[in-house]
Amino acid sequence: MSHVCPECNRTFGTELALALHRDTCGRDEMQCTECGARFAEARATRDGWHYECPTEGCDGAGVGEQLYALNR
Repeated sequence: MSHVCPECNRTFGTELALALHRDTCGRDEMQCTECGARFAEARATRDGWHYECPTEGCDGAGVGEQLYALNR
């Protein structure tokens, strides 16, 4: 039986693996208003200062402009 995370739809082989994943799932998650993609904050910046959507072909950039932190 597989176990699916209700936040990100990732599948895990055990209930324990899912529980461990859920401890961090969705933290520091951002969304791009340009393309609608959701991603971890770390994927959107290299220097912690400038942010760009990591989705190929998307021009979304700037925290508070086209990129927003998702609060859970």
